[in-house]
Amino acid sequence: MVAVDDAERTVHVESVDWNDAAAVALRAAMAAEMRVRYADRFNDRNGVEADTVAYTAVAYTRDRLPVGHAALRWLRADLELKRMYVAPSHRGTGVSIALLAAVEQAAVQLGAQRLLLQTGDRQPDAVRLYEKAGYTRIPIYPPYETQTYSHCFQKLLQA
Repeated sequence: MVAVDDAERTVHVESVDWNDAAAVALRAAMAAEMRVRYADRFNDRNGVEADTVAYTAVAYTRDRLPVGHAALRWLRADLELKRMYVAPSHRGTGVSIALLAAVEQAAVQLGAQRLLLQTGDRQPDAVRLYEKAGYTRIPIYPPYETQTYSHCFQKLLQA
């Protein structure tokens, strides 16, 4: 479990099953937001199959309100960050930083040497977050090569 504490709030990130009700609800909220943000080009061709998921995390407030989600899936020999999402009401409060710390820790424990991720050109806040967290841009990798608006990143992990 990863926690972010200050005088105002506490956020705990917990490992959950991919089919956990809170995880499913947060992914549905993310999909709804992305359908609006990318209305002219949204598709779910790059869905996540449960059998490829290595780790799923949900961030909870002190009052057990689920406010964030992230997952790791195996993509060949690498792990890929998928479905990173923070509820709009909790953006800018450190939830994304706590989620990144949790997935990076899980990736190291799973033996990954690098973490990959893909985001879109209409998510500048996500791009800034990843760059600030030490992720570096890489060329668009499969299965995203037809999504030319993608921004792809990697972070090399140390055990």
